[in-house]
Amino acid sequence: MVDVILLQRVENLGQMGQVVKVRPGYARNFLLPQKKALRATKDNLKYFELQRVQLEANNLHLRSEAEQVAAKMAGLAVVMLRQAGETGQLYGSVSARDVAEAISATGFTIERSQVALGHAIKTLGLHSVKVALHPEVSLQVTVNVAQSADEAAAQARGLSPAQIAAAADAEEAEEPVEEEAGEEE
Repeated sequence: MVDVILLQRVENLGQMGQVVKVRPGYARNFLLPQKKALRATKDNLKYFELQRVQLEANNLHLRSEAEQVAAKMAGLAVVMLRQAGETGQLYGSVSARDVAEAISATGFTIERSQVALGHAIKTLGLHSVKVALHPEVSLQVTVNVAQSADEAAAQARGLSPAQIAAAADAEEAEEPVEEEAGEEE
């Protein structure tokens, strides 16, 4: 285990300024290259204490900016049009990159690493996705995965993919009856 000083809040690990023990690979491959932590040496502890006020002020500024963006993004829903089978299984999947691109298309700047998607979305419907704008600020974005714009609108109204398919089948069944009635006249 390696001792590191956290330079910002890291989820499931600790707050800024804490000295925590982590596995060497986690420190070497993630925390240190992304400037989220420093090795806990005497020199680095002194450096951190000297820079603490500036780091906290910078963190507070970034957090307030992230909160403002989160307020603008509150309730955001993006539509992803994808091909799917009759059972609602997608022929591909919707990944964090796809979600980040869809959110960016609405006018917000989001990177793929900010989208916390536990696993790829592989079914039609409404999915809630966590977007971390700052280590201390995150929000939920609704991703509406549908085959067409009409289906996306119906899902947004609260209809399930099965109900949408049933309504489409009912409409198709009614149309030939109308055509047959027109031919008899």
